[in-house]
Amino acid sequence: MKNKVVIVTGASSGIGKSLAYETAKKGAKVVLASRNTDEIKYLSEKWNNEGLETIYIKTDVTQEEECKNLIEKTVERFHTIDVLINNAGISMRAIFEELDLKVIEKVMAVNFWGCVYCTKYALPYLLKSKGSVVGISSIAGYKGLPGRTGYSASKFAMHGFLEVLRIENMKKGLHVMIACPGFTSSNIRKTALAKDGSQQGETPRNEEKMMQPDVVAKRIVSGIIKRKKSIIMTTEGILTVWLNKFFPYFTDKLVYNHMAKEPDSPFK
Repeated sequence: MKNKVVIVTGASSGIGKSLAYETAKKGAKVVLASRNTDEIKYLSEKWNNEGLETIYIKTDVTQEEECKNLIEKTVERFHTIDVLINNAGISMRAIFEELDLKVIEKVMAVNFWGCVYCTKYALPYLLKSKGSVVGISSIAGYKGLPGRTGYSASKFAMHGFLEVLRIENMKKGLHVMIACPGFTSSNIRKTALAKDGSQQGETPRNEEKMMQPDVVAKRIVSGIIKRKKSIIMTTEGILTVWLNKFFPYFTDKLVYNHMAKEPDSPFK
């Protein structure tokens, strides 16, 4: 990662924050992108004082022009892009029957279109550098999770987009990786949308038993360096994908029963 130019969206907290710090520690020139300007400014200044090299650019990934600006400002400063990590994401928790469709629209705008917009404008530079495009996804992109209609749809869409991007550019040296952590202790569940579009607030899961963002970041950075196509970071996730290939109906039941164990689950 030494002297590589790395863009991380959703860099103000959770996995994105850890990814930005991990790549910067390895000598990369890191661009922190987020809507939360105060936080990425604070992080950038703090890390630069530690001897790392970072800049911050306010970016709402649902806005195409802001994604274009992110890429232009990065190239203006560093003249190239080596790694684009599409990490910005939002979750939701509600059954489709009760869901306001605006929730799905918002989740798709962040998780899918944010990835598309940033990748579109970064692609010419990534092809030139034979760099990496990374999508931070979820097992929800392999298997639909009940109560996560919009989230699963957005991750399935991201997977399809990135797989096609990989195939289209397989002779051009572009590396495309889909990374799927398990449930991670981060802000994403606290900001997850309820059925009416409001934030759910307290997470329904035990944060202490989840993966930690710094561990997830190390795994992802290792995958980038090794130019892996995909990484699934939990045994449970690997098993779910495997079972779904050969026993899809059985896996439906397993997933249903697993999600029904969440506190306040609508599935009983």
